[in-house]
Amino acid sequence: MSRLKKKYNEEIKAALQEKFSYRNCMLVPKLTKVVISMGIAEASKDKNAVQDCLNEVVLISGQKPILTRSRKSISNFKLREGQAIGIKVTLRGKRMYDFLDRFFNISCPRIRDFRGFETKCDGKGNYSLGLEDQQIFPELNLDLVKRTQGMNVTFVTTAASDAECVELLKMLGLPFKQAA
Repeated sequence: MSRLKKKYNEEIKAALQEKFSYRNCMLVPKLTKVVISMGIAEASKDKNAVQDCLNEVVLISGQKPILTRSRKSISNFKLREGQAIGIKVTLRGKRMYDFLDRFFNISCPRIRDFRGFETKCDGKGNYSLGLEDQQIFPELNLDLVKRTQGMNVTFVTTAASDAECVELLKMLGLPFKQAA
């Protein structure tokens, strides 16, 4: 069992149930999945750049991503129908907890001038954050990275409110900004 999942089952569940005074233990919020996505619209003109991005996401997540394609053509964006515009991977279970452990404890401290993430959620109990550079992940060989590429990480929870989501992620170890 993953170290973070063990911590959730033994400590975090009880603390959340006590803090939000749930009547039923099934109401305690939990993390269901983590979605990592990367827009590759600029890289789509070069097939090697798309393959490099795919390989980087495989190294970061430990799972093969899928290529997202455009649904329709938009001439102002020089976009054709069926053209590759993004990469995404959905992590669940053991891979999700392993990724979270590495992300919270190794990758976040490597972000330049990092003071913590904002506590603003989407209103439905999910949290998304954007990273400007994929080079913060230690799995990547920095000599092989040809271009910096941003990515989005979305944490999908069963929390009913933003406060519950932020508290769950804070207890799991996501570093948020300190209130002044």
